[in-house]
Amino acid sequence: MAEEAILGYLQNNEEIKDSGEFAAERNIDHNEIVNVIKSLHGFRYVDAEDIKRETWVLTEEGKTYTATGSPEFQLFNAIPPEGIPKDELQKKLDPSVFKIGCAQAAKNKWVEMGKQLVTRKVQNVEDKVKGLLLQIQQGQGIGSDDIKALKARKLIVPQTWKGYSVRKGPNYAPKRKQVVTDLTRENFQSGEWKELEFKEYNYSAKGAPLEGGHLHPLLKVRAQLKQIFLCMGFEEMPTNNFVESSFWNFDALFQPQQHPARDSHDTFFLDAPSTTKRLPEDYVERVKQIHETGGYESRGYAYDWKREEANKNLLRTHTTAVSSRMLYQLAQKPFAPKKYFSIDRVFRNEAVDRTHLAEFHQIEGLVCDRGLTLCDLIGVLHDFFSHLGMTKLKFKPAYNPYTEPSMEIFSYHEGFKKWVEVGNSGMFRPEMLRPMGLPDDVQVIAWGLSLERPTMILYGIDNIRDLFGPKVDLGLIKKNPICRLGIN
Repeated sequence: MAEEAILGYLQNNEEIKDSGEFAAERNIDHNEIVNVIKSLHGFRYVDAEDIKRETWVLTEEGKTYTATGSPEFQLFNAIPPEGIPKDELQKKLDPSVFKIGCAQAAKNKWVEMGKQLVTRKVQNVEDKVKGLLLQIQQGQGIGSDDIKALKARKLIVPQTWKGYSVRKGPNYAPKRKQVVTDLTRENFQSGEWKELEFKEYNYSAKGAPLEGGHLHPLLKVRAQLKQIFLCMGFEEMPTNNFVESSFWNFDALFQPQQHPARDSHDTFFLDAPSTTKRLPEDYVERVKQIHETGGYESRGYAYDWKREEANKNLLRTHTTAVSSRMLYQLAQKPFAPKKYFSIDRVFRNEAVDRTHLAEFHQIEGLVCDRGLTLCDLIGVLHDFFSHLGMTKLKFKPAYNPYTEPSMEIFSYHEGFKKWVEVGNSGMFRPEMLRPMGLPDDVQVIAWGLSLERPTMILYGIDNIRDLFGPKVDLGLIKKNPICRLGIN
């Protein structure tokens, strides 16, 4: 219908001056007219030129005032001739109406805001604001000063109307010819192909983009790090338990029950199921004893260890909870050296900012063998981080409840021109290992770092929320490089 109207009109007229007026006169939706004009213009049946008009439309607040009146008018009408206390007037009006009305009515010199009473300064007023808004709503023009005032009060906003003026194009015809896109067997058999008009091929046109899956940068770096561990002879630990008991997450690691990390401000505890039902009782008793009275040349923490605290379920705060389970299982068999690693998600009740999220990925590696020393730990760390392109390392003494000695790991960042902390490390304490049943001459060296930090460095991202979470730009997922130099 729209196409017939446009082509039919141009058959007897030179131009459609305004597509909006044309659509209104024929009671056709303007969007439909616009779509047809674009199609006809593409096939050069018509030549179209853009038309733009700036108009003003009412905001929701402006529409409200066309029905109820402006706040200053409502406030004026709420004041009786003898005046009214301010608190009573406030009760009669909506809070926003009262606030705006007081300011505008005082500005217009309609009312006197006294200490005791609010009184009228004039007998009658005209609601000019409502009148102006109604004029705009009806499509009438108003003065520039009035526009400026209404715009400042956010009662109106500009709106750009777009349409077209249309003339005949070089391929104009009163009716569009149907061009054929496919040549069929029937066309040849009937001889119809001689009369058909075929659509021209555009050999420069691009094909439809192929949709497919895209790997997230975190997954790419994770796969590369996993390959590094495997090449170094490490075995991956099962990390499919996001929910852990406080026992495996804290107590088995010789972390005292009054430690700040075990507070609800730092850890996500579960409501259902709130507690675990199964723990190895003989091991629990040995952990209880090491916490309360010590052992293996340790004095312990000298407090009353509570089973109900150890039973609480939580979202694991570190993958070291998995390490504690694996080492306990290792201790139940004849000892054999092991090298374990894991890369998976952990959860902490932290304030979200450009470098912290409430959930992130932790990389952890550990070596369990006889006679290990701090020198072995430093050597393994140099080997591991060299695969990440980090050859300049420094170590700083630190404190962890379950490692002694402990070291923070720093790497020199050539881009930042400074030393950057990249991880934490240490040797697991005897208070953690001996209750498990590991032999006295067995030591465990371990280290951990986040997956997000090296990924951010490799991809030049300075805000963790741009890498992980609901605010990630999907363009980053689709267009990030297939691999990053610096990991080998």
